[in-house]
Amino acid sequence: MSRAVNPEIGDDQLMIALSPFGIRPSTEQIHLIREYISILLKWNKLISLTTVTSPIEIAGRHFGESMFVSNLLPVENCRLADVGTGAGFPGLALKILHPSLHVTLIESNKKKCAFLAEVVRSLNLSGVEIISERFEEIRKDPGMFDLVTARALGGFTEFLGWGKQALAPRGHLVLWVGGEDATRLPSETGWIWRPAVQIPESQRRFILIGRSSI
Repeated sequence: MSRAVNPEIGDDQLMIALSPFGIRPSTEQIHLIREYISILLKWNKLISLTTVTSPIEIAGRHFGESMFVSNLLPVENCRLADVGTGAGFPGLALKILHPSLHVTLIESNKKKCAFLAEVVRSLNLSGVEIISERFEEIRKDPGMFDLVTARALGGFTEFLGWGKQALAPRGHLVLWVGGEDATRLPSETGWIWRPAVQIPESQRRFILIGRSSI
């Protein structure tokens, strides 16, 4: 018989879970993360949002891994598009850490969009747009975003083309990938990639940051 998961996570536990990622949230941010986790676990009983159900693991795996990119790249005051955002990672996690971000969450699953809207409302987050479409169907003005992120996206060929159009001239594409993609993607033409950075607490996941070479 599986053990019941305690939905509560203390402030100290949360700080410990985020510390390997170099994240030190404020008291208000801790409150928002705890509320987010509570909403996530409640909705996860109704729709599939995450296979991680321990609050401490959610704090590290979802929030820590998402927020870690802010140590690699300036994200304050940016316009960010999070493609295939799912349960809101990394987009909403980065929004909590950097309230000045303007975040566009792109998610084709309408039930997940309803969850995202509930999080945005409950946490009283401003500057967040939710688009319930596939990214291929979105026709934004060229150069709309400073950052385009994707954490759980498979098949990058069409996405890279979309990202190239969506990014501002000095904008960056940020991908959370496994080891195979971290090795393969830098060979894609038309992009300049930084060396892949291994995500703390993980042996097989990396962050890959690139910008258009054109």
